[in-house]
Amino acid sequence: MNEALNDWFAREILVHEAALVRYLSRTWPNRDEIHDLRQETYIRVYEAAQKALPYAAKSFLFTTARHLMADRLRRGRIVSMEAVGDLDTLNVPIAEASPEQRLNARQELMQLARAFSILPPKCREVVWLRRVDELSQKEVASRLSISEKTVESHVMKGTRLLADALFSRKTRNKQTDGNEAIDIEEDSAHGQQAD
Repeated sequence: MNEALNDWFAREILVHEAALVRYLSRTWPNRDEIHDLRQETYIRVYEAAQKALPYAAKSFLFTTARHLMADRLRRGRIVSMEAVGDLDTLNVPIAEASPEQRLNARQELMQLARAFSILPPKCREVVWLRRVDELSQKEVASRLSISEKTVESHVMKGTRLLADALFSRKTRNKQTDGNEAIDIEEDSAHGQQAD
């Protein structure tokens, strides 16, 4: 074992154990897994440091913990926003984001979660497997016991529904015709008017 690496690890990483445990406790919903998350974070940091020591050890430690939690959520295919606890605490940025940037990011994430939740269950599962887990069309078809054509159909439908939910904002315009107010609902993405 490399004594210099062990000394660095004890000096630069282990000194942050209490802060790391507090961070994991605030952000991870299952308290029984905090110890395992801490250990797995240490393993990832140590293995990465064997290749090259990180420039900012504390930031690297917390970024590694955040990525580990994201990996676990992805593996568990948890879509619920409650699963990540306080979204603000998951952002341990290396370069500090402004309050406006953080608010925008949070709003975009919530909008994406709402859009994803409106997909039909099978369509949502197929889109998740293809776009998030990055499985091939053939792997998804095999896993779900459906044809590749059905996978393709679900992905196209899901992509269209997500795009509509995210990029097609309904706006209400009031137009007056004489003394009478008329409501016109306009699809801003397509320029179409609805009755």
